[in-house]
Amino acid sequence: MELRTLRKRGGDIREKVHLRVTQPSSWLLPKQSSSIAPPGVWTNADQDPVPEEKRTWTKWAFITYWFSDLITISTWMQASAIMTTGLSATDAVLIVLAAGVCNAVPTVLNGAVGSALHIPFPIAIRASYGHRLAYVCVVARGVLALFWFGVQSANGGGCVTAMVTAVWPGYARLPNRLPESAGTTSRDLLSYFIYWCVQFPLLLIPTHRLQRLFWVKTILVPPMALAMVIWITVQAGGQGEFFYAPATVSGSKRAWLWLSNLTSVTGGFSTLAVNIPDFSRFSKTRGAQLWQLPVIPVFKTVCGAFGIISASAARQLYGTTYWSPLEIIAEWQAGGGSAGGRAAAFFAAAVWLLAQISVNLSANSISFANDVTTLAPRLFNIRRGVVFAALVGGWALCPWLVVSSASAFLGFMAGAASLMAPLAGVLCADYWLVKRRRYDVPALYDPGGIYGGWGWRAGGATLVVLAPLLPGLAAKVAPRTVRVGAGVANLFAVNWLYGFFASIALYCALHYVAPDRKTRIPAVVPGYGFADAGQTPLQGVPPPPDLGESGSRGSAGSDDKTAADAAHVSEEREGADTKATGVV
Repeated sequence: MELRTLRKRGGDIREKVHLRVTQPSSWLLPKQSSSIAPPGVWTNADQDPVPEEKRTWTKWAFITYWFSDLITISTWMQASAIMTTGLSATDAVLIVLAAGVCNAVPTVLNGAVGSALHIPFPIAIRASYGHRLAYVCVVARGVLALFWFGVQSANGGGCVTAMVTAVWPGYARLPNRLPESAGTTSRDLLSYFIYWCVQFPLLLIPTHRLQRLFWVKTILVPPMALAMVIWITVQAGGQGEFFYAPATVSGSKRAWLWLSNLTSVTGGFSTLAVNIPDFSRFSKTRGAQLWQLPVIPVFKTVCGAFGIISASAARQLYGTTYWSPLEIIAEWQAGGGSAGGRAAAFFAAAVWLLAQISVNLSANSISFANDVTTLAPRLFNIRRGVVFAALVGGWALCPWLVVSSASAFLGFMAGAASLMAPLAGVLCADYWLVKRRRYDVPALYDPGGIYGGWGWRAGGATLVVLAPLLPGLAAKVAPRTVRVGAGVANLFAVNWLYGFFASIALYCALHYVAPDRKTRIPAVVPGYGFADAGQTPLQGVPPPPDLGESGSRGSAGSDDKTAADAAHVSEEREGADTKATGVV
């Protein structure tokens, strides 16, 4: 029976491959029967509101998600890198803590859209930017995710090098057959390929089942990271003078360095404040995602403090400041290393390898997949999107070349990530202040609905806020050719804080001067078949009727009683679900 089953599966695979090769139309995805989009608008199940059975994320899922995203090599290096600008260790820790708060607040505010309505970021952003202008936001977010996927993968190759060298010390001396223009060596490219092969199958894990992987990382990483810090501190006889060194700058220069570093650390995670609905839509209850508020600053600060302590102790022990934990691991294998040192290096590098894969899943691949699914729903779903990211972001963009030689490009990417702040501000202001948490979910899937195609208020606010930042961004990309004044440079130094708060103020002002009355609905209109925060389908609630002239379903002119009943059922369900929250 098993042999017959295997043969049948093999035949199905061969037939599927044959269709893909001979009939391009076979790549098209069917429009799901559960779609709430109107006739003629193509979507697929990965864009629709998340059904009850996939709303599996409890508070523990969000806690482990952020542990996965923040306990990484890059976070380890952030705080100690701040000290190279002339600030003290105390300054660095406080900056990382403040940056964590700046990340946490908009993340929780924007995550509420997903936890209440169970819709992804590319759909939620339509309420403010409109259907067509929202595509610009989605493309901008998707491009950033694609490039950062490649950069994080390239960094993951270093973990593989440490692991293989621990088993086979001669791997460190593997002859290089590549030209200098390749931007990498034969050894590092082989390590990258191994990392990519290990990472690829994990990318295919559905989002609602990622908690298990996050739990594995949560269990393995803390003991390893703490052990590394304790070991190097004991070996060095203390943290060393670097840890206690005072700031070398003072006055206004110190203040601007403070704000500049705060913006830099905050901006690195600003994209997640925009697309957090991609994950919070899987929330079991509205309250589950609120746990992001305390855990983001705590995890970020603890990991940053570990980096400072280890860097200071490394200078005391080795005479060199090692910012990355992989550099410390390399010291354990120096000169061939002892058997115990190589074993420790292997297991520590393996755990950091898992950390890199996890952050690529939580921050980049799934985010890009949600974006590309919205841009081309006939061709892409989440699974195809992560495969595309693995191939294009992992190979076509040559991320090893970007990491090794394009410092200006990486500077641009860091600046561009901070430019996500106006998007986060507009999304936050629209949901909480302008629409007062009342969205018409079916209309978000209807190009002819109440949200229109071009949200000029959101677009105008974004452009006005971004315009003063562009000269500063140009100077960051090409500092030798572009010169800007102190005022422009200082403004760009606080671009995230400026972009987030200025966009909120300007967007609200535009709605006050020229209100969009048709989107001011009296109650939430949930996705057809699902309560807006409940866990069971609404029984006997028909689809909201068309408005005729506007083409919107369930807008301000629709059956208010239906919308109110739906909202009432949602509130009752939410109360029950909050009591039932448990551990995954």
